[in-house]
Amino acid sequence: MPNAPTVVSAPGKVLLAGGYLVLDRQYTGLVFGLSARINVIAREIKTSEGVQLSEIVVDSPQFLEAQWRYGYHLAPEDGGIKLTQLQVGSKISPNPFVEVTLAYALTYITTVGHFKPSNAFDPVHLTILADNDYYSQPHTSPTTSSASCSGAAPSRFAKFPTKLKDAHKTGLGSSAALVTALTAALLTHYLPPSVFDLESEKGRQILHNLAQAAHCAAQGKVGSGFDVAAAVYGSCVYRRFSPSVLRDLPEVGTPGFAPALAACVESADRWDTQVAKEGVRVPPGLVLRMCDVDCGSQTVGMVKQVLKWRDETDPAGAKQLWDDLQARNEALGQALLQATTTTTTTDQNSSSNDGIRDAVAQIRHLVREMGRRSGVPIEPDSQTQLLDALRDGVDGVLEGVVPGAGGFDALVLLTRDDEKTENSIREFLRKWSEEKGAKVKLLGVKGEMQGVRREGPAQYEGWLG
Repeated sequence: MPNAPTVVSAPGKVLLAGGYLVLDRQYTGLVFGLSARINVIAREIKTSEGVQLSEIVVDSPQFLEAQWRYGYHLAPEDGGIKLTQLQVGSKISPNPFVEVTLAYALTYITTVGHFKPSNAFDPVHLTILADNDYYSQPHTSPTTSSASCSGAAPSRFAKFPTKLKDAHKTGLGSSAALVTALTAALLTHYLPPSVFDLESEKGRQILHNLAQAAHCAAQGKVGSGFDVAAAVYGSCVYRRFSPSVLRDLPEVGTPGFAPALAACVESADRWDTQVAKEGVRVPPGLVLRMCDVDCGSQTVGMVKQVLKWRDETDPAGAKQLWDDLQARNEALGQALLQATTTTTTTDQNSSSNDGIRDAVAQIRHLVREMGRRSGVPIEPDSQTQLLDALRDGVDGVLEGVVPGAGGFDALVLLTRDDEKTENSIREFLRKWSEEKGAKVKLLGVKGEMQGVRREGPAQYEGWLG
């Protein structure tokens, strides 16, 4: 295990096209990574000579009372690593995404790294830092107390005056980015490059499979996995894996869990995920921007209602609509690709932008139709009004959508990538919020191509005390 800290970051996500469709392997989703990242720093815990600890400490220092401590042991009969949460002060506050990810990652590490049960592995201290755009509530000014904590880049990691469980998320995929970054940091920290190399295709495949397994276990269901795929690979066209891939995994600690997990993670034939990065990009001069609406949607309930309509109420009509929507989503991908490869003259750019606008407009029409038929506010009227007003009223805004499962909590805009357009959007949203009594703001986050990556520790020095 290295003496220097191991630092890994993973991006958030936005599902630009393919909401609901991405749940079905017949269809795909066009997902973009985001510049907002979850960062995980892994450091060994120093002990006095002759003192041995079997403890893992996890900190999220941007929030109040956000520390989790775990003891660990090797379960009998190849049951893997079992964790026992320890008190911090007088409290035990569960964090299933952290705990399950630790159990899955450390089980895999002990299985493929051939650690002896007697000494397992050295204890580790993990620090989690989230870029500010993952949360919508006010935070401490970077010029005050957060500046004393955050070293080289104080404004990037603000201090929030809440507990983590009370934080208002902006829907950028924080849990998937956390699971991915935490898994990657542990694998990189404990395993030699000959066993796990984050930069290699095989390494990313192992990380993807292990993070998908841990994320599904932590959330208690097998999801589509597009958010984990974006965290690992960045922007891509994604086709989900079959739920049966993970269905028969034993529980952590039960006999046979460790070899079953390793076999699942390392079986290339078992995973039928398809991730395509070719041709997936935003054209030069344009950028994806996110708006936080800070209302919140009950995404799980919305998904259940849409799937009930598809499976029980109108299967034939739903299939035709989904087929049409898939074709429109693919047309958007082609329009983006064509604009990327077109020679940059004014007339050609204008034509390319018109093609993108038309493709998005057709997608929005079908999404609203899906919402009307299923009775689910996928693109609510208030969001329609705001998107149309931004498109028609702000020079430099091509179009926008309500991403993913839809609802009231986010918008994604395709805009010109310049300061004038950004300032115009911010001013428009400020006036809109005042007039409508809404809470809408432009986030600093932008679309980004790259997935998980190693980071240099210097930028985090103020948080490593």
